[in-house]
Amino acid sequence: MAVQKLPIAKAINESLRKAMETDPKVLIMGEDVGKLGGVFRVTDGLFKDFGEDRVIDTPLAESGIVGTAIGLALRGYRPVVEIQFDGFVFPAYDQIVTQLAKMHARALGKIKLPVVVRIPYGGGIGAVEHHSESPEALFAHVAGLKVVSPSNASDAYWMMQQAIQSDDPVIFFEPKRRYWDKGEVDTESIPGPLHKARTVREGSDLTLVAYGPMVKVCLEAAAAAQEEGKSIEVVDLRSMSPIDFDAVQASVERTRRLVVVHEAPVFYGAGAEIAARITERCFYHLEAPVLRVGGYHAPYPPARLEEEYLPGLDRVLDAVDRSLAY
Repeated sequence: MAVQKLPIAKAINESLRKAMETDPKVLIMGEDVGKLGGVFRVTDGLFKDFGEDRVIDTPLAESGIVGTAIGLALRGYRPVVEIQFDGFVFPAYDQIVTQLAKMHARALGKIKLPVVVRIPYGGGIGAVEHHSESPEALFAHVAGLKVVSPSNASDAYWMMQQAIQSDDPVIFFEPKRRYWDKGEVDTESIPGPLHKARTVREGSDLTLVAYGPMVKVCLEAAAAAQEEGKSIEVVDLRSMSPIDFDAVQASVERTRRLVVVHEAPVFYGAGAEIAARITERCFYHLEAPVLRVGGYHAPYPPARLEEEYLPGLDRVLDAVDRSLAY
């Protein structure tokens, strides 16, 4: 049966399984990804079925994990490495930025680095420090890296397939608090290109742009706004590098208003780049300034305060009202 209803975590698991069955050069590496099946059980069962040579439990050394993956990629493998939590990626940041992102250009295109770095990211799970961060802008800023994040099970399945098949390094951010949200997955029908945005709700009064965990919040905001007679369009960006500015522009030219929503801090965030580009492209269409809703420019707070930190329904609706008031 091609169409299944799966949680996002299971969709990624099935995608990894399919990739490993299809290509013997696909390997999985990371802390506790083997026998335990990962702390979120995303790789559950793969160690049993593919063995320790292809599902590799690594030491607690993120720099070593990514460095080893680079070496494997140079020898023709397609490693998929897991960084256990978002805040653990920084010991590997040097390897990712100075080696993984640059080797293709440094070799004048003769070397390819087909490495996927999986990072569960974002808050909402009541975790301690270093377990709830959203560092996607740090990677999207680096030339040579592709940066994506699915918001639903279908995208989780197909975007992982496409990321593994890509000859470019892909940073694959997985919204951990959405891991158990279920959705339909058609394993025989590719929904579209990896870096193309998708309109997930049509509207005429204002565009909400989001990715990853915030797409669900924006859909809830659009439904709430509809009860007050406001027609809100929601665009799932899906990719933070490259960004499908054409899709955002087309939506904004129809609605004439834009609010960008992401969980990461607003300061120097992805929303700033989108606001700047859309202001340049759509200056004569805009009826209001582009507004941004996101986290605060502060270290992620203790779990008991995270609901005050995370952008929620009220903050998104407030931005919608402010934009429509112009």
